[in-house]
Amino acid sequence: MKWAVIVCAMVALSECLIQVPLEMGKTARETLEEQGLWEQYRLKYPYNPMAKFDDRFAMGNQPMTNDADLSYYGVISIGTPPQSFKVVFDTGSSNLWVPSVYCTSPACEKHKEYDPEKSSTYRQNGQPLNIRYGTGSMTGILGYDTVTVGGLAVKNQIFGLSKTEAPFMEFMRADGMLGLAYPSISASGATPVFDNMMSQGLVDQDLFSVYLSHKPEKGSVVTFGGIDPNHYSGSISWIPLSSERFWQITVDSITINGQVVACDGGCQAIVDSGSSAIVGPPSSITNIYQQVGATFNQQNGVYTFNCDSIAQMPDVIFHINGQEFTLPSSAYVRQTKHYGCLSGFESVGDSLWILGDVFMREYYSIFDRANNRVGLAKAR
Repeated sequence: MKWAVIVCAMVALSECLIQVPLEMGKTARETLEEQGLWEQYRLKYPYNPMAKFDDRFAMGNQPMTNDADLSYYGVISIGTPPQSFKVVFDTGSSNLWVPSVYCTSPACEKHKEYDPEKSSTYRQNGQPLNIRYGTGSMTGILGYDTVTVGGLAVKNQIFGLSKTEAPFMEFMRADGMLGLAYPSISASGATPVFDNMMSQGLVDQDLFSVYLSHKPEKGSVVTFGGIDPNHYSGSISWIPLSSERFWQITVDSITINGQVVACDGGCQAIVDSGSSAIVGPPSSITNIYQQVGATFNQQNGVYTFNCDSIAQMPDVIFHINGQEFTLPSSAYVRQTKHYGCLSGFESVGDSLWILGDVFMREYYSIFDRANNRVGLAKAR
């Protein structure tokens, strides 16, 4: 398969890195802006990335949220012969699902649909599935089939076949989601893909790593079973998990110019490749905005920056497990075609933080299931 990349170390040819290239494609926001629909959808489906982390947001089937800036996805296949799908590799959820021929939503018409009748290895399960994300919700049924990720054929993988999808998903480039969090949060008790990779002996090490580039041409990648030194510099800082449901860690504090602006006394954060922004409590994010000079745009409901001042804006420093992780202004400011320079911080929720793609583009992220820890190193 052309999307599978297998890299073997020169010093140990038996140890190979199984890599899935990620495409950095057009975001839903960009698509909606081009069609003049962004303001309508922004108001109808306000951004709420906490939906997938908090059961309080999982009531009912009406899709209520969006994450308009998700842009990374990779290709997997399901079935025999293989049917290919673009999926978001999401460390903030645990289920695999794709659109199916059973789906009645307009969103499915814009994406590839899995057909179980065309796969000789499909087995029916029939149990219902209902998942809510920051991008909305989906409902469907569960089934089993061979799922191929980066050349690794995962046998009898349970996955979701969608029957309904949130309207906002129509504008996403990805077809579905592949969750990489712990099995304890998996909807309907479905075993996650990486858990089956481990139990079937498909990976050399029980870990995977994520490299997200700033530019489409540079190449982003998810590596299963190993760590690729080509994607980071310096040493790896290992951080123990504070919860073994999500990839959750403790942040000691957040400072700007030596002053604590958030997480005074510590706070909890989830390293989440399925969220585009850095998300925190409104009061903390407001403090950060004041320190970096963001201005609220009442008409569009977003915080903006003077694009000519980016180079002079201060660093935002996350203090984690005794180490400093610096975000320069070039990392937390997004330049857009229609709205100028926007903030990579979002204010949602009460106490939990999300370290999404804005953070992960700066730090190569390693998710170690064997030792229940996250590794962070400066991305190249």
